Amino acid sequence: MRPGRRRSEESRRAILAAAYELLGEAGYARLTVEGIAARAGTGKQTLYRWWPGKADVLLEAVTAHARQHIPLPDTGDHAADLHGFLAATFAAATPPTTDALRALMAEAQIDPAFGERFHRTLLTPRREALGVLTARAHAAGALAPQLTPTAAVDLAFGLLWYRLLATGDPLDDRLAELLTRTLLR
Repeated sequence: MRPGRRRSEESRRAILAAAYELLGEAGYARLTVEGIAARAGTGKQTLYRWWPGKADVLLEAVTAHARQHIPLPDTGDHAADLHGFLAATFAAATPPTTDALRALMAEAQIDPAFGERFHRTLLTPRREALGVLTARAHAAGALAPQLTPTAAVDLAFGLLWYRLLATGDPLDDRLAELLTRTLLR
């Protein structure tokens, strides 16, 4: 059996960028593998060789965006670290990322296999990153006494997803500050 061609980093980046651009222009319902491939200057067979479909292309794009734009600070100042993480998370939640997150969450509800990939690829690593910060704060006695690190993560991401999916209220630095004060002593 002959192995397939190796993945080109340049093509991968072009595909992820094309998916984001088209999502912003046309929305998720009108986003197609064919359109992504055409915009990226690749064949649709290239996309299907690397991803099962458009949702997985967006999942990789959002995950890469989060890794690139949301640091995991360790300054020793629990409030500053938590605020920095939350503020960066909220700042990264702008269109087309918010559009992608909404679409991916919806896709995860109707496609259990994709839902597992969504959970494993994006949700779990983001929760684990925030969990590191809340566990540090808890170990130092800085977490609000009624909270466990897991409950603090649930509150933070519950608020994020509620605003993304239900209200559309802003995710901004003011909210990051309020949430930081709520989670810590």
